[in-house]
Amino acid sequence: MDALIAEAAQALAAGDPFGALNRVALRDDPPALALRGIAMAQLGEFVRARMLVRRAASAFGHKQALARARCIVAEAEIALASRELAWPDKALESARATLEAHGDFANVAHVRQLEIRRCLLIGRLDEAERLLALVDAGPLTVAAAAIHELLAAGIAMRRLRTASARAALGRAEQAASRAGIPALQAEVRQAVLVLDMPAARLALRGRARLIPLAEVEALLASDALVVDACRHAVREAGRVVPLARRPVLFALARALGEAWPADVAREALVERAFRTRHPDETHRARLRVEMGRLRKVLAGLADVDATRRGFMLAPCRAGDVAVLTRPVEGPHAAVLALLADGESWSSSALSLALGASQRTVQRALDELAGAGRVQAAGRGPARRWLMPPVPGFATTLLLPAALPEG
Repeated sequence: MDALIAEAAQALAAGDPFGALNRVALRDDPPALALRGIAMAQLGEFVRARMLVRRAASAFGHKQALARARCIVAEAEIALASRELAWPDKALESARATLEAHGDFANVAHVRQLEIRRCLLIGRLDEAERLLALVDAGPLTVAAAAIHELLAAGIAMRRLRTASARAALGRAEQAASRAGIPALQAEVRQAVLVLDMPAARLALRGRARLIPLAEVEALLASDALVVDACRHAVREAGRVVPLARRPVLFALARALGEAWPADVAREALVERAFRTRHPDETHRARLRVEMGRLRKVLAGLADVDATRRGFMLAPCRAGDVAVLTRPVEGPHAAVLALLADGESWSSSALSLALGASQRTVQRALDELAGAGRVQAAGRGPARRWLMPPVPGFATTLLLPAALPEG
């Protein structure tokens, strides 16, 4: 490795892409192409970065397997940053095996960290935890150790373990400070802020307020009956009644929970559950049937009592009934939650993260674009969607896997 390449690599490791480009911007040999690609990625020029890294990998060829594997890892990192989440798993796994065979354990750990970040973005928490356990944190550099603790904190936040998340972020702050990389320090500071940002909206006894993650954790650990609109379930003391596949029952449960301890008029329940403002006798008959079903699924947690004008919720043991919702609701809230991280997403990546068809996601994006809430950049396969971050909210906690199932 010549002196300029070594200096450029050191500049990139320190988070100085301009310093790296000053040394290799006019060179087209494979190491320079790779370093230029990484520098462009750090500057947010992902299309140009991917092209350069691919050129470098092709130029290295199979005779320089280690260098080629590092280029594959760099391309995966660029894909993650540009929200291209459907990357080739086999190629990355092959690169990881090559790195391991050559003793490049720092980049082996980096591959795992990229895989964990991807799992967090698409809500695969179990897989993220499994992969994190495979990383030996002992030999990591201080920068990699900071990222390791950030990932641990990200999993803990989504698992509603705020004490563990805060402890991991404290370790991440210390490691990032020792690393001295401004971008990494900023990422850690942002993660620390997330813990104290509003993570959900709590409705209790006719009053609603925004609450941070710690209060969400405390609420779900309490003896209150919680109608959880983040996961479409009803919870109490560890017992969970999932209603995600029974939207009518959940709409009725939520309406009764929001009104508790008062009752809700039959007309209001019909409008809420069946989305009609002109109910007839068939709607009223159906309401009686659905209330019977709701009473059955909530058996042991709460009863559904008929009143003179409608129905009311009667908890069996809980002293309070609370309704927990996302801080931002409305049509296509899940799409907006993903876009609120400030990054540009492809419709295919949104589809993967939401577990919905790409056509469904595209229709949602078209509606949001028509309302001026999102913007598109590029055309065809290169088209990306973005929106400004939602100010003051813990946007990573709005994702589909924000709260645990039980």
